[in-house]
Formats: sequence, structure tokens, C-alpha cells
Amino acid sequence: MTELDRGPSLPDESPIIVQEMAAIESSATEASEGPEREFTVAARSQFRIVLRRFLHHKLAVVSLVILILLFFMSLFGGAMWKYRPTDETNDLSAPPSLSHPMGTDSSGHDYYALVLAGAQKSVEIALIVAVVTGVVGTAIGAIAGYYGGFTDSVLMRITDLFLVVPELVIFALLANKFASAGWEFLALSLAGVLWVYAARVIRGVFISLREKDYVEAARALGASNRRIIFRHLLPNATGPIIVNITVITATAVLLETSLSYLGLGVRYPDTSLGSLISIYQEASTTRPWLFYFPGVLIVLICLTVNFVGDGLRDAFDPGSRRVRA
Repeated sequence: MTELDRGPSLPDESPIIVQEMAAIESSATEASEGPEREFTVAARSQFRIVLRRFLHHKLAVVSLVILILLFFMSLFGGAMWKYRPTDETNDLSAPPSLSHPMGTDSSGHDYYALVLAGAQKSVEIALIVAVVTGVVGTAIGAIAGYYGGFTDSVLMRITDLFLVVPELVIFALLANKFASAGWEFLALSLAGVLWVYAARVIRGVFISLREKDYVEAARALGASNRRIIFRHLLPNATGPIIVNITVITATAVLLETSLSYLGLGVRYPDTSLGSLISIYQEASTTRPWLFYFPGVLIVLICLTVNFVGDGLRDAFDPGSRRVRA
């Protein structure tokens, strides 16, 4: 083969040319990825901003650590403790000590084991309520807020119907009707009432978001309603959804306590923090540890959940001036 057939040879700078060609190909590849890459980068940047804002909220961070410890203790502490709630010891009505950190009751039951068992049930109920309420309330609020019109009117009238009836009246009727139902039914009943608060909040958020320019642009490009809701609106409504779920979680703990105290909530053989307060309320003067320990734990759970919710609200609020991004 002649020199002309091979074509002109590359100069000594050929590695530089190769690098430039590779850079051009890489740029073309990035350009072809287009919106997907930009969406991923924007999501990561937004997550970092939210995380930085939340970490600046010292009270919320401390509350989150305490809340995680409380949840871990409630869910797994009973399995690691040396006594079980049904174990009877020879220490009758003993005050708190190294052997029994929260004392014992008149039957010799270790009260720390009882409180852990009650906290586990209360936490499980609160978690079920949070998940069910978040899913149902978000779905109904999103549909009503996005579509509006007749759909919005029907869904909101159903929501108003739940709001005008006092919660305790609903639970009293359900308790008399399903007296033998377990704590799972109580959790679902709480979720069946509390979803309306999440639905109203999310509806308002979606009404505001559906008028944004990026939603109109997505419609002009032919995006379906499902894609607009799940790809554009839900990610931007994450903040209000999370904050609302934290508030509902604290409300569920208080409602369960109130119902169990009135005898309409968790019943024997199950136990909860509210039922422990109800059982030992008469011992508040003679054996105060039986009354105050579950009460303090309820207050601690509700306070930490609310403080975490405040921190998340400030972190997700782009107009917040409490901390700098």
C-alpha cells in the first residue's frame, strides 16, 4: 500500500486531538441524556440543601435522635430486657431501683417491661396510622387538587363529612360495634378519621402547584396527567406531606392514649401507654411511678415528633430565614 493510500499521517499532537474528540463525544452523550441528568442533579442538590437546613435546626436534630432511640427501645427493648411483661417477681409494689428501673406493681410485674410493651403497641399504632394516612390522604388530596371541578367537590364534601363529626363519637360507636376487635382495628380506625387532615393540606398544595409554569410546559409537551402528578407535582409536595405526617403521628399517639384511658382503645391482653395510665391512675398518690412513667413517655414522644416536624417544615420551606442554605 502506498503512502497516498494510507492517507496523511497524524502529527505528534494526535493524543490531544483524540482527547478533544472524546470530550466532544462525552458532551454529546450528556446532551442526549438531557432532562433526566438535570433532574437527577437538581434532586441531589435539593436534598443537600434540605439536609443542611435541617442539621442547622439543633432542637430538631436532638429530637430526631431521641425519637429514634425511643422507637428502637419500644420495638426491640422488650426482647433484650431480662423480664417479660407477664413475669411475676417477689418484689411487690417496689419503687424504682437498679433491679427494677421503673419499679413494680402490686402483682410483682416489672414495670419497665410493662412500659416497653405498652410503648411498642403505641408506636406500632402510630406508624400504621402515619403510613395509611399518608397514602390515602395524599392520594385523595392530590386527585382533588389537580383535577378540581366536580371531582374536587365530591371528594371535599366527603372530607367535610368526616370533619364535622367529633372523633370520639365515631370511636365510641366503633368500639361498641367491634368490641372484640384487636389493636389493628383501632389503628385502622384512627387512620380512617385522620386522613382528612392530610387530604385538605395536600389539596391546597396541589391547587397551588398545578398553576406553575413547568406544569403548563409539561402539558404543552404532551405529558399525561399521571406523569405530571408523579413526576412534577408529588416531588414538589414532599415537604408538606412529610410535615403533615409527623403532626398526624403525634395526634395518633394522643388519640390512642385518650381512647385507651376511656376504655375504648387497646384492651387486654394487649397493652399500651394509655391503658397503663388508665389501670394505674388511682396509684398516682401512693405509687406515683406507676402513673408518671408512661405519661412522661407519651409527652416525650409527642414533643420530639413535633420538634422534628418543625425542623422539617423549616428545611423544606424555601422562604425560611431561620437557617441559611
